[in-house]
Amino acid sequence: MSAATRALACALAVLALGLLPQRELAARDFLVGDKLAFDAALARLAPGDAIVMKNGTWRDVEIGFFAEGRAGQPVTLRAETPGKVILSGRSNLRLAGSHLVVSGLVFRDGHTPTGEVISFKRDERRLAHHSRVTEVVIDNYNNPDRDAADYWVALYGKHNRFDHSYLAGKRNLGVTMAVRLNSEGSQQNHHRIDHNYFGPRPVLGSNGGETLRVGTSTYSLTDSHTLIENNYFDRCDGEVEIISIKSGKNIIRNNVFFESRGTLTLRHGNGNLVESNVFFGNGVENTGGIRVINRDQTVRNNYLEGLTGTRFGSGFAIMNGRVDAPLNRYGQVRNARIHNNSFIDVDHFQFGAGKDAERNAPPVDSRMEDNLIYHRKGAASIVSYDDMGGIRFAGNLVQGTSAAELPAGFERTELRMRRNAAGLLMPQDAAQRRRGASASLRPVVKAATGPSWYPKNEPRVVFGSGRRIDVDAGREDALAQALAGAGDGDNLLLAPGRYRVDRLLLIDKVVTIGARQAGTVVLLPERTTLFEIRNGGALKLAGLGIDGSASPDSAGNVLIRTQKSGMFVSYRLVLENVDVRNLDVNHSHHFFDAGSRSLAEEIRITGSTFGKITGDLLRLDKESDDLGNYNADVLVLDGNRFTHIDGVLASLYRGGTDESTFGPRLAFTRNVVEHVGQGRRNKRRAALYLHGVQLARIAGNEFADSGGIVVEHTVGDPDTELRGNTFRNVPPLKASELHAQGASTVKYLENQDS
Repeated sequence: MSAATRALACALAVLALGLLPQRELAARDFLVGDKLAFDAALARLAPGDAIVMKNGTWRDVEIGFFAEGRAGQPVTLRAETPGKVILSGRSNLRLAGSHLVVSGLVFRDGHTPTGEVISFKRDERRLAHHSRVTEVVIDNYNNPDRDAADYWVALYGKHNRFDHSYLAGKRNLGVTMAVRLNSEGSQQNHHRIDHNYFGPRPVLGSNGGETLRVGTSTYSLTDSHTLIENNYFDRCDGEVEIISIKSGKNIIRNNVFFESRGTLTLRHGNGNLVESNVFFGNGVENTGGIRVINRDQTVRNNYLEGLTGTRFGSGFAIMNGRVDAPLNRYGQVRNARIHNNSFIDVDHFQFGAGKDAERNAPPVDSRMEDNLIYHRKGAASIVSYDDMGGIRFAGNLVQGTSAAELPAGFERTELRMRRNAAGLLMPQDAAQRRRGASASLRPVVKAATGPSWYPKNEPRVVFGSGRRIDVDAGREDALAQALAGAGDGDNLLLAPGRYRVDRLLLIDKVVTIGARQAGTVVLLPERTTLFEIRNGGALKLAGLGIDGSASPDSAGNVLIRTQKSGMFVSYRLVLENVDVRNLDVNHSHHFFDAGSRSLAEEIRITGSTFGKITGDLLRLDKESDDLGNYNADVLVLDGNRFTHIDGVLASLYRGGTDESTFGPRLAFTRNVVEHVGQGRRNKRRAALYLHGVQLARIAGNEFADSGGIVVEHTVGDPDTELRGNTFRNVPPLKASELHAQGASTVKYLENQDS
């Protein structure tokens, strides 16, 4: 071949290369091992290129992924191996530009230094569009200050997708995932949120614990056009709203809500569609369904089963509102369409829920048709709080309700139901099959959500699920040594004897301390405090005696406490068959004291005795700033004996006017109370002091020669009942309504006073 021929061939080859798609010609992967290398690669990116983060732990790294891809040629940021790149410490991710893809990253063991872990924006002007974040994990990535608000994911811009990701364990204030509409560039956004695993979110104990929110009240009359589909919401218990829709024209479909305490709430905004979602409550307390507010909402073809919630957390609720309501209040329901939904073993239906002096406008121009209500225990409660003439009810079939009368349009009938291959109960009669949810409905399975490579572990360690550790009374510091070597779920079993404890025992794991034989073990604390529960800790005591006679001669001793501040992980405290006495070396010796912003998921004391205590039993009243916080979600005292206690048995306080939580909840049953609550330092002047408690059941107790019960109702439609108690030489119940007008709503039934 001549030189001229070769030159011509080379020229043609170059020309041919120029005609190839740019991705085939120039797509490059930049493997980076630190932030400097990342930033250098970022400056060189072109459409089709990728930054690949090396496997390992990237600590205290703020990633700014700012680039411009093209349709079919995205710019990618991915882990070298999905799940093997861990961002920890104070790390976060911002992405801005267009046609970007992020995948395979894990955020854990830290918290964001800013207000968002993953943000689809660089600043207020530079947003992400046509971009995707997929197969990422944010696992217990919490600010240690519970009051420090942040979002884990904030969607800005337009036409973005967040999918197949894992978000679980958010404990501090703030929405887990938010769609932001605070600028024109983020409105009418057409985002897609799909196939994500929204794992357990513990009770927050205040407002601000939603799992997913679309919009805010300020922009609630703006349409979002966000699609939320095929996600799995697993025990999302943060507050009463699991999903809070605060914008218009959104679609929420084909999602599963599993044992989640709260509701899918159409809080603000108009023209939303809720269809083909499945709710499995399994009888768990406060599991809810759908709450309807505002205009032009459609709720169809949903399946709801085993939901126990009531009031704002009911299985189904249509709220009263206000004509021309301000943006942050409750708009009147108008032109709602609710049809072909199945309600199976749903305990509560509320129409006109929330009616009060402000929310005085019932629904109008609405229809509820061809729904199916089936309760196998015959206990479905269907209640109207206002005139429901503005809803046309028709073709709704009902079997099993406690309602004496039903509105026209609800027909009592016998329903023949059978569970299908998808696990849903469906009517077998051909005519009845036209009512309720479609037989073709198939709930998304948990395994189809989140990254396939990240396990969906159980978040709660069960007491006694670990090893048995035998403790010998003859060894000095035996209990402290055994506790130091214990792991989550371990069960420390103490041999008979008296155990002098000369140090504070820190509880930072889930542990049980019990006697091999009940009644043969006595703990003798020699410090001002015996146990301190810290983040990650939960304590169960069983069959023990605790004698405070060896405590220091100091005022204000506390047998058990949480850490005084900095608690962001909720805890549990359980006592079974425990004898506590002689907390009286000096005055104001308390049994338990909760620190500020600490939250007990549950305190449960059963079959135990308490005697000769100069202070309070349970001090759960540190949230006096009245912001809706409280110190215990569930408090159960059952079958105990309380004698000669100077202070209050329980001071349980929830202040403020927020209505977004279920707690606190109290069950005080079958207890004997003698000579309690009469000490001169008892600031509450009571044996029981309840302020803002949402649900209280005080039943079957014997009170004698003791202080009385003080109940102060605040907001949230509190429900307090005293039934079947005996009171001898006890002051009368003192009940007051601090916000509602009129007489007390406390139910006082079948009690004996003398």
